[in-house]
Amino acid sequence: MGAQPLIKHKDKIPPKSKLGEAISYSLNQFDKFQCYLEDGRLSIDNNRAERAIKPFVIGRKAWLFSNTCNGAYASAVLYSLVETAKANGLVVHDYISRCLQHIAEQPTNLEPLLPWNIERS
Repeated sequence: MGAQPLIKHKDKIPPKSKLGEAISYSLNQFDKFQCYLEDGRLSIDNNRAERAIKPFVIGRKAWLFSNTCNGAYASAVLYSLVETAKANGLVVHDYISRCLQHIAEQPTNLEPLLPWNIERS
């Protein structure tokens, strides 16, 4: 079927109308939509990424210490740890506590801290 019905009716609908804008948008995005239909692994939206960054967007004014390179680096490390724990089904607080305790005891042996090496409770 493809985009033919949209193309067929495009010239019959005023382009400034809501339906005309929807048809134009659909035709402009049709290749991307086709890719989504052909590969079931693709997500139709970016909600997962949006949810992941939402806490940082909401709290950005509270994180004024990130106005230096060292502060931004520390933030990036912490955010990476939090999102890695979430992505691997770990309890964030427990994972970070375990990482800090392990680093205090064995600062050069980080292999056991990889999320796939952590026992889930």
